[in-house]
Order: sequence, then C-alpha cells, then structure tokens
Amino acid sequence: MKSILLLLFVVAAACSGGSARSSLGGFAPTGDMTVARDGHTATLLPDGTVLIAGGANSGTVLASAETFDPATGTFTATGSMSAQRVLHTATLLPNGQVLIAGGNYFIGASEEILASAELYDPATGTFAATGSMIEARDAHTATLLPNGTVLVAGGGAGRMTVTSAEIYDPTDGTFTAAGDISVGGERHTATLLGDETVLLAGGYAGSVRSGLASAELYDPAAGTFTATGSMSVARLDHAATLMPGGTALITGGYQGSNGLASAELYDPAVMAFTPTGGMTVSRHGHTATLLLGGTVLVAGGGDGNIARASAELFDPARGTFNATGGMSVARLQHTATLLQDGTVLVAGGYGGSDGYSLASAELYQ
Repeated sequence: MKSILLLLFVVAAACSGGSARSSLGGFAPTGDMTVARDGHTATLLPDGTVLIAGGANSGTVLASAETFDPATGTFTATGSMSAQRVLHTATLLPNGQVLIAGGNYFIGASEEILASAELYDPATGTFAATGSMIEARDAHTATLLPNGTVLVAGGGAGRMTVTSAEIYDPTDGTFTAAGDISVGGERHTATLLGDETVLLAGGYAGSVRSGLASAELYDPAAGTFTATGSMSVARLDHAATLMPGGTALITGGYQGSNGLASAELYDPAVMAFTPTGGMTVSRHGHTATLLLGGTVLVAGGGDGNIARASAELFDPARGTFNATGGMSVARLQHTATLLQDGTVLVAGGYGGSDGYSLASAELYQ
C-alpha cells in the first residue's frame, strides 16, 4: 500500500511540474482508535507499537488506553490506567516501561488535579501504581534525562501555576524535589539538548494567560535552573523540536488571543534565540515531528478553537516552511509519533468549534 501511494505522489509531482521534494509527502488514513480522544499521550514502544493513553472524549476524561500496530494498521484496547487523566505526561523509560504522571479529571463541575503516577508494562499490557509526585500538576512537562531519571517541571493546579520541579527515579519508584523554575509555566515546552541540559521555554503563569517569552536551562549535573536568552515573542501551546545540528526549533503557539505563525531557533552555543522563516499559517496545539531526513513535519493545530487540516515542512538548510499534503480532517490537541519505518502516526485530537473529539488516525508517508 505504501509503495502504491509513493508512486502516485511521484506521478502527481511529475504531471504538475512541481518538484518531487515538495510533492512526495502526504497523509493516508489508517484504522480508527477504539475511542475518540484529544489531549491524550502517544508513546513509541520498543517493539514499534504505539501506546495511546487517556485524554478526553468530548469533555469526558478517560482512563482507557490502547496500542497501535503499524504492521496491521489497527488499534487494540489494552489495560486501563488507575485514574482518568488528561493533560498528563507519558515518558518511555530505559527499561521499556512508560511513566504516566499527573493530569486532571472532572467530578461534576469540580476539577481534580492529580499527583499520582503509574507505569505501563508492555509485556503484560497493564498499568501499576508507582510513587506519587510531591505536587499535583497538569499541563507540565516530563523529560527523560541521560541517566535514566525523569525531570518533571512546572504545570498548573487549577488557577495556580506550579513553580516546582521534581525528579523521578525508576530504580526506587520515587519523586524527589529538584528546585524551582523561575516563573512557573503551564503549556511550556521542554527539550533535552545535546549538552544534556534541558531547555524550558514559554508557557504561561497564573491566571493571566498571555504567554511568556522567558526561557531557562536545567543542568542535571548541578541540579539547578538558570535563565537563558528569551524568545523573540511570548508563546504558549507552542511546539519545540530538537534539530540534528543541536538547535531547538520553536514553532507557533499563541499570545493573548493572537495565534502565531512565527518560528525561532535556540542555539545552545550562544544561549540565544534567533527568528527563522515563519509558518504558512498561525498554529497552536499543533505537532512538530523531526523526520528521518532532517526536516520537521508541522501538522494541524488551530487558531482559537478552529482546527486546521493543513501541514507543512520546515527545511533547516533554507530556514523556510513549505506546504505539504494536508490531513484528511482538521485536528488540534492531537498526537504525532515517528514510527520505526519513518512514517508519522497522527491520532485523535479535537475537531473544532463543535466540541467533538476524533477517533480517526492517519499516516504521513
């Protein structure tokens, strides 16, 4: 099937007179998830399957999970989490298990923020409780460090911003305090850089959700956070992608009520951000996936609650974004996972202003 699609894209490029480079990419539908979800997590497992966990189905927060098998193009239900979770994190550990941490769910009109964490074992297809975080949080980040521990940073707790960070140690299943980030941050990004520091950028703090331009670095060796250069514009709900050359690409997001099309690169050698070419449209809640060839696939997202189906590719050699084939359906707050064969699985998300979640999934070839 993949070879047939590839041939069709090549023929289309030749007939239109366009370059094969700009025309080869495209999306093809694959099997649907067992339940519609947005705000879920997706984790590539060592055997090449993908774990999909939690999220919300048109406002109802889910505890269920499922796996995607690229060989068959199908999703299959697996064990459920012990708690309903949305805006949680999922981190693949060196032992092949997946750490699920935090998030929130609703009891009636009351929002409950979670400190609990659990581990998914692919060998048994089940979740088991592990130590709880010191502080309940959602919309935080979780970053696997080179020594096998996980840095959990920031997030929110209702209308309060969480400024603390903590480290999860899989050897004893416990979280320990790791200091405070400078201003807190929900919906920020965290990127492990080549020098083993972690770049935290943007997000928002407190009840004022206009976005932050600030950034800081976590040094695992020293166990400290240090301010670094600020972004050229405040952003939240943006995306960050580590590039092969060691820079971090920051794309989109929004500031106040304004969606952003701008992008910039953080260079750890000079500890500064530099603007690069802008995207073709503004996006927040999108995905940005580094492809095997070194370009970055930016897909979906939205402007306000209006979801987009379009996608584009960032070319690091030129510093430009160019449109590629669009998805079959508009989506934001979805997931995108690079599979072992180089294709990208895009799954679920929020379909737009009508308030519906999506069960559909597709593959970018």
